[in-house]
Amino acid sequence: MASADINFYFDPVCPFAWMTSKWVRMVQRERDYTVEWRFISLRLLNSHIDYAAHFPPEYEAGHTAGLRLLRVAASVRDQYGRDGVTALYAALGEKIFDSEPVPDEPEAHERRGTADFVAPILDELGMASTHLAALDDDTWDAVIQAETDEALGLTGKDVGTPIIHFRPPEGVAFFGPVISRLPRVEEAAELWDHVVGLAQFPGFAELKRSLRERPQLRALGVSEEDAGLTEDWHGGSRRQKR
Repeated sequence: MASADINFYFDPVCPFAWMTSKWVRMVQRERDYTVEWRFISLRLLNSHIDYAAHFPPEYEAGHTAGLRLLRVAASVRDQYGRDGVTALYAALGEKIFDSEPVPDEPEAHERRGTADFVAPILDELGMASTHLAALDDDTWDAVIQAETDEALGLTGKDVGTPIIHFRPPEGVAFFGPVISRLPRVEEAAELWDHVVGLAQFPGFAELKRSLRERPQLRALGVSEEDAGLTEDWHGGSRRQKR
C-alpha cells in the first residue's frame, strides 16, 4: 500500500482514541488526506503490569477484548486491505461508544471480544464470517505487537492511545491529542494545524493537564444532545449547537 498522509494507531476499546479518530476523519475530508488505521494494543502495551493492582476490575477484560478485536482487524486487512480496516474500525467504534452504555463489569467489557458481538458487524459490512476465527488466533499477535512497537518507537513508551504519525516516514509523530469532545466542523482543520504546528517544533516534548471531562460519548452516559452534537459525525455535515 502507498504511504498515507496520516498513520493512526488505535486500540478499538479506547474511548479517547475513538473520539480523536472521529476528529481526524473530519480533517481527512476537509484536507483530502489519506489515513491508514494501524494497530496498537493496550493489552500488549501493559503486558508487564499487574492489572489487579493498577487498574479497575473491568480494564483487563476490556483490554483483552481490544486485542481480540485487533486480531480480527488484522485478518480483515489481510483480505480487504486498508479500506477494510477503515470500515471495520468505524463500525466497531460506533457499536462500542456511540450506543447505549454497558455496565462497568468485566463480563460486559469482555463481551466486546466475542463472536456474538463481532459477527453482526462483519455481516453488516459484507465481510466474511471466517474472520471470526481470528478472535482466538494468537498468531496475529506478532503483527499487532510489531505495530505496537512501531508506534512506541515514534513517541517513546510512556504513552497510550492513540498515536498519530503525520506525513510518514519523516513527518512528526505524537501521542494523542486526547480530546473529550468533537470540535465544530469549521474548527476541525484549524485545531489540527495548531497540534501539528506545535509538534513540529524540535524542542517540543509534552503538553498535558490532568483535569478533563468524560469523553462526550453516548456509551459513557452522555447523550448527543448534551454534547451539543447533531447529525452524523461521518456524514460530512456535522454541526454543533452552541
